[in-house]
Amino acid sequence: MARGLARDHDEKRASLRKGAAQYFAAHGFDRASLSGASKQLGISKALIYHYWPSKEDLLFDIFNEHFTELLDAVEAAQDEGLPGLIAAILAVYEDADPEHKLQLDALKLLPTDRQAPLMAAQRRLVAMMSSAVAKEAPGLSADQLRAAVMTVFGILNWVYMWHRPGKGMSRADYAKMAAEFVRGGLKAL
Repeated sequence: MARGLARDHDEKRASLRKGAAQYFAAHGFDRASLSGASKQLGISKALIYHYWPSKEDLLFDIFNEHFTELLDAVEAAQDEGLPGLIAAILAVYEDADPEHKLQLDALKLLPTDRQAPLMAAQRRLVAMMSSAVAKEAPGLSADQLRAAVMTVFGILNWVYMWHRPGKGMSRADYAKMAAEFVRGGLKAL
């Protein structure tokens, strides 16, 4: 008879996923191993294999969960316009610095068929931001709109490089400043 899932299966999986993301981000996915991840997490490698059949499956799950959370937050904030989208993105990024660093460094290391749904999620995110930017600056050409949207993501995507929780500006305050900064820049075009 097959064993059922433990009551805390999802919580354990989420905790392992988060710990693995931290390990992969710190060591580089291509140089990291599941043995090293299990050692850092203080668990057996067999426990990782209980949840994921391979290192690539674990990486895909990290990205898939991150993009799902990000898209859910941005979709919920669409009615709040550009400031709402910026605040939603930065709120998700607040606890996802390792996932975000991995996205920048390791997404391309997945097989093409595993990249496809993740790239589609990125395109959905860009489309939602494009819509919000176009509402703020309806006269932009297609090239200007693309450049403006990529500039917004440039402002948001690199926050993990310099922001330290509990030091200086909070992410919420930064979200307000970034929204006003972007709005001011759009008005100047």
